[in-house]
Amino acid sequence: MVTPTPADQVVILIPTLNEAAHIAGVLDQILSEDRLAQGARVIVADGGSTDGTTEIVGDLAATRYRNLRLIDNPKRTQAHAMNMLLKPDFAGTTVAIRVDAHAQYPRDFVSRLVAELDARPGVASVVIPMDAVPTESCFRRGLAYVADTKLGAGGSPHRGGTASGYVDHGHHAAFRLETFRILGGYDTSFIANEDAEYDRRLGKSGRRIWLESSIRIGYYPRDTIAGLWKQYFRYGVGRARNCLKHGDRPALRQMIPVIHVVLLALSLLALPFTAWGWLWPVLYAGLLSAVAVAMALRHRSLCGLVALPALATMHTAWGLGFLWGAGRGRPQAAMPVRGLG
Repeated sequence: MVTPTPADQVVILIPTLNEAAHIAGVLDQILSEDRLAQGARVIVADGGSTDGTTEIVGDLAATRYRNLRLIDNPKRTQAHAMNMLLKPDFAGTTVAIRVDAHAQYPRDFVSRLVAELDARPGVASVVIPMDAVPTESCFRRGLAYVADTKLGAGGSPHRGGTASGYVDHGHHAAFRLETFRILGGYDTSFIANEDAEYDRRLGKSGRRIWLESSIRIGYYPRDTIAGLWKQYFRYGVGRARNCLKHGDRPALRQMIPVIHVVLLALSLLALPFTAWGWLWPVLYAGLLSAVAVAMALRHRSLCGLVALPALATMHTAWGLGFLWGAGRGRPQAAMPVRGLG
């Protein structure tokens, strides 16, 4: 019989940066009805918020959640926040739960994740699927309709997937800290894709990752084209750097946005000389238009038409980001913080 991990060996870490609109709700979802979470250490690692996030957390720590602590994350990124768990302060902690402030969580999130790790002693981490949440913004609703489809997420099992099983990568949720320490945590030279890079090292070390589809979170998509562009450009850069660092070939689904960008570039070069230069732009625009109309009809909302500019932004930004990241050459990995194991 497996001995359950006690609450005092669990740490919940929440990286934040200007999350005043969501942080109180996230803490309530995580802590209000989960006895294991109520007995764990809860750390909000703030990267310099200026919108009142730290004041909200400080008030909740003083009045409602005595196990909640606010710490500074001067280097701002999620990777640096998570690597704080490598410090001696957490030497007696065996399980880490990563919580993103910009998401929705089931009320038993922490206890179910810890139970999954306890039930799978051969697993180094448990990852979970994310489901895009349609909100009041028409742009966000339309983006949520399409974000987790194959055209949006490329068929990633943790983006709207419904099957549990062993995977190479997924949305990070629960870690065995012994493994996290041995591997040196996240590579902090990555500003995106640091989770996939960690999973790559974990897989190369012979350890396994379990995707548990019954534990799901909702995430809020970006609410502007500019924000979406920045997000997917960084994703593309991160994927390219990951491939270069580990000598991996990108999957075919990951190359489709790159092929799209190359075809667009060739079309622009050809247009002054031949009408054939319109072939790819017209075919691509027609495909996305059909998808947008289908989304509008399926959801009975004109917001579904957002799929056209949203998908075009995601594909083009990701492809350009990948090419830019690949052009920078093989990254020099940051020196990891030394772990305890």
